[in-house]
Amino acid sequence: MESITKNRQSPDTLRAMIERAYGADRVPDGEGWWSELGHGWFNVAYRIRLRDGAEIVLKIAPPPGVDVMTYEHGAMSIELHTLDLIRQHTTVPVPAVDFADRSRELCDADYFFMPYIDADNLGIIGEQLPAGQRDAYLEQLGALNKEINSIPGTAFGPLAGPGYPSWRRAFTAMTEDVLVNGERRRVELGWDYDVIRGLLAGHAASLDAVTEPRLVEWDLWDSNVMVRDGKVVAVIDHERAFYGDPLMEAGFTATNTSAFGDWSAYRRGYGHPVLTEDEQVRRRLYTLYLLLIMVIETVYRGHTDTKQYDWARTQLDALMAQFGHTRE
Repeated sequence: MESITKNRQSPDTLRAMIERAYGADRVPDGEGWWSELGHGWFNVAYRIRLRDGAEIVLKIAPPPGVDVMTYEHGAMSIELHTLDLIRQHTTVPVPAVDFADRSRELCDADYFFMPYIDADNLGIIGEQLPAGQRDAYLEQLGALNKEINSIPGTAFGPLAGPGYPSWRRAFTAMTEDVLVNGERRRVELGWDYDVIRGLLAGHAASLDAVTEPRLVEWDLWDSNVMVRDGKVVAVIDHERAFYGDPLMEAGFTATNTSAFGDWSAYRRGYGHPVLTEDEQVRRRLYTLYLLLIMVIETVYRGHTDTKQYDWARTQLDALMAQFGHTRE
């Protein structure tokens, strides 16, 4: 996926970064030792073969001059923190971090190295799998996601702060950040921004039922799941985590719209009962947050293809209709 947030580096810079992480004797030479992993949306990632044949992945944060959305600030630090939390408190398989560098001495952004995971990306192969096999993977994912959600926080909101004493205040602030980002870049939503604000205010009381902050991955789609031989072997890309309501996880998005596919196996693995009426309202608010980002981020990332923008606009209209808002 192409995006102006991808901070590509020259082979010479990559070699310098490898030397700092692994030592001069493991720096590759010749040709064909690196390739870009192109399916990511935000950071650039390289698959690299070291001189001794070991395969690793290098992930580099966006350059500092690129304007990103508020919730994406410090995303790599969030990912490193989240990886530590998951390794310390769960049995969920996540990549090890071989080396992380935040000095900005070799390139203009944070970066880290991790071992290459020799497995298939479920988001890429999922449609080719028999339905039962894909469902088995999603069922495993639901159970793993529930384990991640078992990690408690001391306050609601971003891992790096500020923390909020209530989920209503945290989610309202998160949504307001997204709306301000859209207004600043004059992104056309198809709806007045203040209509969105009024909708959130009118349903915000439903958020008060969430009283315990829990670690939420939020971006745990099938494209961030690595599988092999019938088993989920790694969950990747943890840069959007926060403390909030587990019902905000990606796997629950399809409970109020079929546009994101069939995730019933995920919910079965998670063990979540049928949503109550209040939960359905909260889930619609969370889908609203997601769709707002999907529309607005296309401008921040410099998309030239309007496919995502057009699709998200259509889904936003459909969701607004669920809240009783239709175009005149």
